[in-house]
Amino acid sequence: MEQQRIRRVLERMAERGLRQMIVSDPASIRYLTGVDVQPMERLLALYLRQGGCRLFLNRMFTVPPTGLEEVWVSDSDDPVTPLAETVKAEEVLGVDRQWPARYLLPLIERVEGLRCVVASDCVDQVRAVKDQAEQEKMIAASALNDRCVEELKNWFHAGMTERACVEYISGLYRKYGATGVSFAPIVAFGANAADPHHVSDDTVVQEGDCVLVDTGCVLDGYCSDMTRTYYYRTMSERNRALHDLVREANELAEAAVRPGIPLRELDRIAREHIAAAGYGENFTHRLGHFIGTECHESGDVSATTDLTAEPGMCFSIEPGVYLPGETGVRVEDLVLVTAEGCRVLNHLEKRAEAVGGPD
Repeated sequence: MEQQRIRRVLERMAERGLRQMIVSDPASIRYLTGVDVQPMERLLALYLRQGGCRLFLNRMFTVPPTGLEEVWVSDSDDPVTPLAETVKAEEVLGVDRQWPARYLLPLIERVEGLRCVVASDCVDQVRAVKDQAEQEKMIAASALNDRCVEELKNWFHAGMTERACVEYISGLYRKYGATGVSFAPIVAFGANAADPHHVSDDTVVQEGDCVLVDTGCVLDGYCSDMTRTYYYRTMSERNRALHDLVREANELAEAAVRPGIPLRELDRIAREHIAAAGYGENFTHRLGHFIGTECHESGDVSATTDLTAEPGMCFSIEPGVYLPGETGVRVEDLVLVTAEGCRVLNHLEKRAEAVGGPD
């Protein structure tokens, strides 16, 4: 499987006119080779070239067989030297956008005349289109997320804090086989929900509060991500109307997902629906982000993206409205683009609900 992925990246490189590239992002290296290490300050690099791929590793790493030519160094070696001996000075070198300067600059200094360009998109575009095995893992991760958020909702009770909700759902993920959370869960009560990236704290829920839950897990190496907004015990008509507005924006955008549609069009559909109700300035972020082995992968669903939907792409649809000092609403699903349209991966009820029973 990894060899197929490398071949697809090489094809992308050829389309860009590149004959060589260094991949340094650990998540991309894991995707292309199966090597799962966090190098910290040490060098980890995959050199891609038709018929000549090499993986540069430190002897501190423990890795499975890769089938690639491996070049090993120790902490007492200069890690840039073998790279400099491999790179072709007469050819443009593609590099990751975030490759540390402590390796890139010495390489440029040692390889006279070397010209480098950012070529992360050659890998990003391959990672964005999930194969069948990846799609099945994304589906399973979202199903587990549905289950855990449903149990969390049924657990809501008087006196609970945001932090306690985070701890509870994190425990559910472990209970049902996830390896962890895909990001720090966001649970926000009342006015705290007006901050899209609120850090959950010891705020205690009050009757009538919105309870915004944005959470996801990692299952078999793939991430889930979903947001539901509930109301504790009672729900005002204003809050119900605001929630209905955001949910409708979510559903309108999802209904438009199909191969070939510009992703900026999805953002426009959701944004215009919210703006028509007078809340355009309160929808303060893009409509969605790509997801896979990382919760936020390269690519987004925004007004500025040039991406077009392709079968196998997986991304979030998450419109929101945020009223500072009052409340916030976000409704988020993951969608998988199919040949016929799309498959919504989350099935947990998303209509406005008042939840939480008597003391």
